[in-house]
Amino acid sequence: MPFLNHKPAIAMAAIVCLLLSGCAEQSESAPSRPAPEVDVSLPIKAKVTLWDEYTGRFGAVEQVEIRARVSGYLEKTNFKDGQVVSKGDVLFEIDQRPFKIALDAAKSRLNLAKKEYERGINLRKQNSISQEEVDQRNNDYQLALTALEEAKLNLEFTLVKSPIDGVVSRDFVNVGNLVTGGAAGATLLTNVVSVHPIHFYFDAGERDLLKYLRLSQTDKRQSSRTHPNRVQVRLQDEKEFSHLGVMDFVDNQIDESTGTIQGRAIFDNQDGFILPGIFGRIRLIDQDNVSALLIPDTAIGTDQSKKFIYTVDANNKVAKKFITLGRLYTNDLRIVESGLDAGDKLIVNGIMRARPGSEVNVNEVDLSSQFTY
Repeated sequence: MPFLNHKPAIAMAAIVCLLLSGCAEQSESAPSRPAPEVDVSLPIKAKVTLWDEYTGRFGAVEQVEIRARVSGYLEKTNFKDGQVVSKGDVLFEIDQRPFKIALDAAKSRLNLAKKEYERGINLRKQNSISQEEVDQRNNDYQLALTALEEAKLNLEFTLVKSPIDGVVSRDFVNVGNLVTGGAAGATLLTNVVSVHPIHFYFDAGERDLLKYLRLSQTDKRQSSRTHPNRVQVRLQDEKEFSHLGVMDFVDNQIDESTGTIQGRAIFDNQDGFILPGIFGRIRLIDQDNVSALLIPDTAIGTDQSKKFIYTVDANNKVAKKFITLGRLYTNDLRIVESGLDAGDKLIVNGIMRARPGSEVNVNEVDLSSQFTY
């Protein structure tokens, strides 16, 4: 067998051992990584008011189509398009001359009929005419009275007045045009809508209706049919629900085509800022004075379709807890329905640095002093 030189192999083994020994010493001497710092707090425990939100539209409490009641030529318009008008204001004037002539004629016919009737009474006393003739003259007299009242009414109808307080639209017919009056086919001249107060209409689903009925049965909430429950509305360009009102109507049946029921609220609108037809978002009170746990949205994590939070125990160990969320209470705080206890120390800042089972350095904060609720 040939002689083998083992010196290079021995030297290489020695070098490897020295390197491993040095690495081990370096590893043993390297400091351990410090635990990450997180902010923790107890959840906010509060008595809250729960609200349900719906989209709807404002509508006038009163709205009237102004139509001619007598026929004639339109002689005058007494308003500016879109101005505020009061009940009884004359909006249009129809040429009165034919109606004044008709009134004078009715007065003449009445005077004649009255004289004929009085003369008939005297003749009857003398047995010169029959009672039937007297009755006929009396009938003619009564008809003349009616004709006079009708002539007065027609003359009055030449002044087309607003029947309500509100805002008038534009004039749909210009001066000089012939307008048609009467019950059928009367000319539409303009319209007037009231703006103070103002209604808000919205639709709620059948499930929500059943919830309200159950709450009413258990005396947790009064029915909006019998009680003016509080509501709040914000307009499309507003962030806060700043317009306050009350419920004043709930419809008597579910719409079979949509599965919804219509509700209505009423709002003060003295400045006339809100106009009929404007969209809004309404909040209707669900329950008042309800005990709830509130946490910030930023402390909530998502694991596929589940929501979770991180808590720390007495040894500052991180635990992962799955929770059931309720509604958003404010822009920053959300109600937790289950999975969280009032005594849990919740990680509210540094959630990305925490891992279940790991240890963290804890900085305790107070959520209740950081949020408005």
